[in-house]
Parts: sequence; structure tokens; C-alpha cells
Amino acid sequence: MTDIATRIRDSFARQTMMQTLGAKLDLIEAGRVTIAAPILPITLQQHGAGHAGLAFSIGDSAAGYAALTLTPEGAEVMTVEMKINLLSPALGDGLLAEGRVIRPGRRIMVVAADVWALTGDTRKHVAMLQGTMIPV
Repeated sequence: MTDIATRIRDSFARQTMMQTLGAKLDLIEAGRVTIAAPILPITLQQHGAGHAGLAFSIGDSAAGYAALTLTPEGAEVMTVEMKINLLSPALGDGLLAEGRVIRPGRRIMVVAADVWALTGDTRKHVAMLQGTMIPV
């Protein structure tokens, strides 16, 4: 897992979008990756909650990197499609996206992510994503 963790950390470091959002890799395991991001003043929507784009961005990346943990060396993955269900306003200090692989495949991989709003030790489920990744 060390080699794939290094691959994922190196890839994540090249994602300028994640840098802009202040996102950080939190956990890397086979078929599972978590990404945390603060809810910054630049990522709010008009009602003061974290924007759905923040939840989608870190959820998509967490699910994609979860897929990457199960691909052969030298392969990458790209999102083919991704759906989001917004469950509650993203109010709190930050968001945590927990990405996982539902079905690994050679041609397509079905993935999902749950996004939680964090305030201190409290977590609130704010979004669910489900999609398809393609190894490239």
C-alpha cells in the first residue's frame, strides 16, 4: 500500500483545485480515501453554508482516489459521471469526504462518497455522491 499511497499523494499534490480549496488527504486504504477541507469564506454559497461545489469537488476526488488504490501501477482514473444528493446545508468548520469503491472493474469502476460537515467533534451527513470512474 505504501507505493500506491505515494502515487496518490504525488497526484493529489498536482491538483491545483484541491490546493485552492485547502483540501488535504486524510486517509488512504485499499478501496477507500478520505479528504478534508475547511469551509473557507471563498467557498460559501449565498446563505452562508459551504457551497455544493466544495462538497462535490472533494467527494469526486475522494471517490476517484479510492478507485486509484485498486488500479495497476502506471494507470490513472478519470470520472465518467458523478451524481450528488445534497442532504443538508454544509454548516460547520470543514467538510470530510469519505470515498470508496463499490465495484472495481477493468473497464469501469463504480464509486461512492459521503460528505460530512464537521464542527468540533460533531459530524453531520450533508451529501452523497455516486459515480463511475474509468481507468486510463
